[in-house]
Amino acid sequence: MPSIRLLPHLMLAALLFALPTVAEAHVLVGEGGGFLHGFEHPLSGLDHMLAMCCVGLWGAQMGGRSVWSLPIAFPLIMVAGGMMGIAGIPLPAVESGIALSIIVLGAAIACLWRPPEWLALVVIGVFAIFHGYAHGAELPNAADPADYAFGFVVATGLIHLAGIAVGLGFQRLHGGQLARALGGLIGLGGVYFLVA
Repeated sequence: MPSIRLLPHLMLAALLFALPTVAEAHVLVGEGGGFLHGFEHPLSGLDHMLAMCCVGLWGAQMGGRSVWSLPIAFPLIMVAGGMMGIAGIPLPAVESGIALSIIVLGAAIACLWRPPEWLALVVIGVFAIFHGYAHGAELPNAADPADYAFGFVVATGLIHLAGIAVGLGFQRLHGGQLARALGGLIGLGGVYFLVA
């Protein structure tokens, strides 16, 4: 098992590996599907990456059990949203919900909001439904839904781990001010996604 000090480096490497796909913004090439397309989907949109990174960053900032409970709950709830999207159940304002997730989570980090764990879980749970729905609704016709869902859950988990690593690292720098500044910048990015 790698040393805990290697974790931030491993997460950064995983994140950098995914960066070339960011510019493709929700485009799945070909008629295939399954695990690889599901894995690629959260990495193909900056909006998803920012929100999912915020979940890990916010959990790290809150500390205690929230370091793991938020990043574990998000993909589990996201699967329910994905199943709604696959089934074609209507969910209004999905893109606005995703943009609001970036704004709210970024603001929570910037303002150092530390609600009770249950309330933080409710907040990320609502947003997980929107993110999961977007993944499920964009499922390629030829894809195996189970493999596709497993792929986007694994990718989401890796993004959360990267957020945790950044959050834990930034908490030690300048009394957490860097983490708060990053949250503010991410929140502003959410405003862009909301109005764009």
